[in-house]
Amino acid sequence: MTTALIAEDEPLLAENLRAELAAAWPALDIVAQAGSGTAAVELALQHRPQLCFLDIRMPGMTGLEAAQAISEDWPEEAGPLPLFVFVTAYDQYALQAFETAAADYLLKPVTSERLAQSVARLQARITQPAAGDATLASLRQLLTQVTAPAPRLRHLQAAVGDAIELVPLDDIVYLEAADKYVRAVTAQRDYWVRVSLRELVPQLDPERFWQVHRSTVVHIDAVARALRQENGTVLLELRQRPEKLTVSRVHANRFKAL
Repeated sequence: MTTALIAEDEPLLAENLRAELAAAWPALDIVAQAGSGTAAVELALQHRPQLCFLDIRMPGMTGLEAAQAISEDWPEEAGPLPLFVFVTAYDQYALQAFETAAADYLLKPVTSERLAQSVARLQARITQPAAGDATLASLRQLLTQVTAPAPRLRHLQAAVGDAIELVPLDDIVYLEAADKYVRAVTAQRDYWVRVSLRELVPQLDPERFWQVHRSTVVHIDAVARALRQENGTVLLELRQRPEKLTVSRVHANRFKAL
């Protein structure tokens, strides 16, 4: 049986899509329903559906951002990524999503005829799951197209006692997610910055700061060497720190020249 998740912040629209899917695809099992992008990520990683119907516009995290987060955090043992179907009232987003990162798209209000076409397309593709690296790369590209570029940071503001210390980005060796904080590691010490890594990454220079794991961003100039492991991951040795950083399978292709 094929499994699916629906993410839609308007309950009536969510129930309508669920009912239409039940009529068009009776064997489809809706294993979870989310009212926000954040909840969609959590439920997708918990239930590991084969399909994700994601509304583009949701509070907190958009459908595109949720799809990227699911792709980033999808566990290796869960197998291939789910197929993403974006649901939107905005044609420009739907068309861009369909052409770059999605298995299909649905425009609101969803009609029975269009849904039937989508179901036929999805049933044909469900045996050919999405390729993780290609999907993730497409989602990142799409997000840069539809999201206004964030201003580049030169310093991080870290609380140190009763003071706020400005930490130059040039001094950062790597950044590590810690719930709602980021641990900013320099050669000499650690700082704690009250921001999520997901919020911080768009403000960093992507040529200098590489995301190597869902919870780790490294200053590439601080890397001494990369060591490929038998399981497909990569370990990074740093110039000024003794610890090694793990590069996940999703990001290991950045070091494919090894």
